[in-house]
Amino acid sequence: MIVTRPNQEHVEQIARELAPDVVRIRFNVGQDWSEHPAIYFRVILSDAASRPDRLANVTGMVSGRIFNELGLSESDLIPYFRFRSQSEQAKLRDQAWD
Repeated sequence: MIVTRPNQEHVEQIARELAPDVVRIRFNVGQDWSEHPAIYFRVILSDAASRPDRLANVTGMVSGRIFNELGLSESDLIPYFRFRSQSEQAKLRDQAWD
């Protein structure tokens, strides 16, 4: 069981280190469909990082970095990652992602 939960400041530091590919990372803690504790990450990628020839590598690198730096392997939280491009977010204007 995790002693401390991730905080937005630490997540923002990870995002800054992954720039320019990562524009922003937001998260919330809750329960998943099976009522297990979960952490949901919403990652906005640059349009360049979202190109088909880069997307798989970038999303793998980002999720791996978050998983390792936040110590999620030793956590009671099940991580879930969602990715969106910067231009997609500009069209959708979903406040949960800002």
